Amino acid sequence: MWIFSWKGPSGFSASSTAEEVTQGIEAYGLTAIITGPTSGIGLETARVLALRGVHVVMAVRNTTAGHKVKQDIINEVPKAKIDVMELDVSSLKSVNKFVAEFKSSGYPLNILIANAGIMAPPFSLSEDNIELQFATNHIGHFHLTNSLLETMKNTTQKSGIQGRIVILSSVLHATTYKEGVRFDKINDEKSYNALHAYGQSKLANALHAKELSRRLKEEGVNITVNSVHPGIIATNIARSSLLVRVVFGYVVRLFLKNVEQGASTTCYLALNPAVKGITGEYWVDNNISTTSAFVNDPEFVKKFWDFSVELVNGKLTSSPL
Repeated sequence: MWIFSWKGPSGFSASSTAEEVTQGIEAYGLTAIITGPTSGIGLETARVLALRGVHVVMAVRNTTAGHKVKQDIINEVPKAKIDVMELDVSSLKSVNKFVAEFKSSGYPLNILIANAGIMAPPFSLSEDNIELQFATNHIGHFHLTNSLLETMKNTTQKSGIQGRIVILSSVLHATTYKEGVRFDKINDEKSYNALHAYGQSKLANALHAKELSRRLKEEGVNITVNSVHPGIIATNIARSSLLVRVVFGYVVRLFLKNVEQGASTTCYLALNPAVKGITGEYWVDNNISTTSAFVNDPEFVKKFWDFSVELVNGKLTSSPL
């Protein structure tokens, strides 16, 4: 059982579950995309949103696993509306294909949850020649979000309902390389540190939310963007690293949340009316928290955004990184 139950200003705590923070909410008519929804907190997020009436589009690498999860949710929630669409967020080509298919469906888009991620694998490059953790945890979601913004803006304008983007970060965003983001060494294998690279990708998630929220606010668009630390959770995200599995399995077991608690802040930000209009914040245990100094440095955030755009365009224009 999660040992911390102190309630913050929201009235919820680390021990609150996703069902508790969305209790009584009816979200029929809303459509959400969730990446990585076939296991762990992504699966619980998909289940609870479907339970509350949301049309859930599950963006999955493995469509067989996706259809199984879909059926499992429908068995519990017979009225659930769920679609399964293929997406590998480590691949810009896959992101483009997913976006084209989603747009052709004619579905609205009210909620986008960037949940998929990997943690601390050995060094490798994505098919787009980007360090794999940075590609998977950030660049794919960055490109996905930017590519779907017009759809979300149109939905918001037509419906009058605020759009919400939730990007999963981590408390480990503070354990990145000393430079924050290694703009000149993003693909440097010799100096690669798996855990620092994970922290770098999670810092990128918080930076992404901060700058996108600023841009949308400046534009006067009714869409909020927030980043989330879900907590230390016993999921399979650490499957790539034996050391991390050992640490999670034995050293910090007493501090682990279950998936119902781990998905709560994401679901709170996606559906709860209490957070309407709140944007650009970093959330922990269903409450606003403090974040790295890098996230509050406007010049660094702008440099990061431009760097992310360059990485995406570098592939799409076939120019070398």
